[in-house]
Amino acid sequence: MSAAASELRRLNAHLESARPSATYRVMDRVAAHRAVGTSVISLSAGEPDFDTPKHVREAGIAAIRAGHTRYTQVAGLRPLRESIAMKFRRENGLEVDWQDTLVCSGGKQVIYNALAATLNEGDEVIVPAPYWVSYPEMVQLCGAKPVVVPCGSETGFKLTPQKLADAITLRTRWVILNSPSNPTGAVYTQPELQALANVLLERPHVLVLSDDIYEHLIFDGAAFHTIAQVEPRLRERTLTMNGVSKAYAMTGWRIGFGTGPKWLLDAMEKLQGQQTSGACTISQHAAVAALTGPRDFIDSSRAVFQKRRDMMVKLLNDTPGLGCEVPAGAFYAFASCEGLIGKTTPAGTVLHTDEDVAMALLDEAGVAIVHGSAFGLGPYIRIAYALDDASLRRACEAIQGFCRSLASVKGSASSPLA
Repeated sequence: MSAAASELRRLNAHLESARPSATYRVMDRVAAHRAVGTSVISLSAGEPDFDTPKHVREAGIAAIRAGHTRYTQVAGLRPLRESIAMKFRRENGLEVDWQDTLVCSGGKQVIYNALAATLNEGDEVIVPAPYWVSYPEMVQLCGAKPVVVPCGSETGFKLTPQKLADAITLRTRWVILNSPSNPTGAVYTQPELQALANVLLERPHVLVLSDDIYEHLIFDGAAFHTIAQVEPRLRERTLTMNGVSKAYAMTGWRIGFGTGPKWLLDAMEKLQGQQTSGACTISQHAAVAALTGPRDFIDSSRAVFQKRRDMMVKLLNDTPGLGCEVPAGAFYAFASCEGLIGKTTPAGTVLHTDEDVAMALLDEAGVAIVHGSAFGLGPYIRIAYALDDASLRRACEAIQGFCRSLASVKGSASSPLA
């Protein structure tokens, strides 16, 4: 390639250093397998398998028929923002007015807008690991440095006050909290959030981003808490982010929202105005129906997911080489695969890493999962149990067959992950 052609193709330096989403890479690989006729059970995507509730779909159709297909204000339709404010007051105990809200094209845009509006070169963002794959990449795209803090099974995959205090520097701009967690399903209790808040109260230069997207998927009758609710003194530097994608099975409708200090929301709106402008009008009308309509869907889907969780954890713990803690929320099982590392598959693949395990499961057993190191902690695998029971059982049978086959390979020996 000539020097001129090379210069022509030069990309933004922050983009070049970012990694593609591991989840979408697995989904692409699944599509390639299916394109040639290979049967694959995909447990990789974080997407409820239920249909969007009927009254929400009907609201979207009604919006089209009524001609609600024009641009909206950048920050969102007032009826939706009023519904969001009502949701924060009713469900989270946050005294929010409609003007204290912002609507975006998905929850991911809420997070990215906040980071892009506030980060400069040299700033740091504390990201507890395991983390959602996009957090550190978003930070890097904004020119800042993700400070990854390992939070293993010994702390329930949760950030502790001491680890938070140790990670904060004068350059720290944000700390990101996600409860229930993707990928582990870990849920912070009220005392745990208060303990983190006490650390943050002593460090007034740090902003807090609370990703509550799995709020309604908490099991065993446990209550949900968010940090701005637990510690009101942090509200003026906390962005509380949520959306309709997980609770209402509306992933494709692309509606996320947030509340926080006015100076931050104004900056995020300014950025969005030059980026995408307002979210899809039809989706906004549907989101109003979701937030103000019947809530029985939330309870019924939670019960289904809890039943699936119990089944998956039992089956995984009955699988040679795997071990899984019981997740308190979301719809993911985060299973240790340390017992598989160092073994050889029937096809001759040596499993050096959890990514090797994930790829071999897909290629040799027809089950798609995501390796834990993509979320910042290995050797683990993340399994999304957002599928019907029959498919989940078939997937687990395939995983168990794969894992048992490793022990029968001549010369196979287990060794810890380097």
